[in-house]
Order: sequence, then C-alpha cells, then structure tokens
Amino acid sequence: MGEPKSTDATPNLSDPLTLHHSDTSGLTLVNEQLKGHNYGQWSRFIRLSLSAKNKLGLIDGSIKAPSSTDTKFPTWQRCNDMVLSWILHSIHLDIARSVLFYDTAAGVWSDLKDRFSQGNDSRIYQI
Repeated sequence: MGEPKSTDATPNLSDPLTLHHSDTSGLTLVNEQLKGHNYGQWSRFIRLSLSAKNKLGLIDGSIKAPSSTDTKFPTWQRCNDMVLSWILHSIHLDIARSVLFYDTAAGVWSDLKDRFSQGNDSRIYQI
C-alpha cells in the first residue's frame, strides 16, 4: 500500500483566478458607493482594491474568458462572478439596476466608464 498523497492547501495567490477564503460576495471594496459624480475617485479606489487582490485583469480585459468547454472556465466564471458582485455592491442601487444583467465584470466596468468618465474631459480642459 502506498503513502497517501499530500495536497497543498495553500492557495496560489499569484494566480489571479485564485479566490482567498476572505473573498466573499458581500465584501466591501470601497467606503463610498458610485453615485455618478464621484466616478473618478470611486474607480481609482476600485482599481487599487482589485489590484491588491490580483483581480484587475478581470475588469481591464487582460484576463480573458476561456472557452466554455475549457476546464478552466468554471474557475474563471467563479472569479468573474465574485468581482462582478463586488462592483455591484459598490455602486448606488439605481446604477446597479442598469448594469445588473451584464455577464462579465469587464462589461460592467466598460459601461460605467463610458457613462461616467465623460464629464472629466471638460474639467481637465478647464484646468
């Protein structure tokens, strides 16, 4: 009879698709919800938080969804859904309703950026 195989229970935190045990769907990433006018500050805080969790690639498009037949797809889906949940919990309910049915965190991020970062151009010009 052979020795039982040992498994490494330590998560690989360098893998962006690894979820830590403290990564829960109700996690608060920022103290102030996105209300529209505060997009610049809110997006900076979200980006910092996701970068610290090694999840920034799920909103900037650098971590692409594998094919639905790929064995890595369920892992990607879980991680995407977690980031999507964090974003939805960090925006005002009226805004959240408008992006609720996106399938990807990157899709929500792009929509919010397109809608709320527009006003920054005129402010930058004035400076």
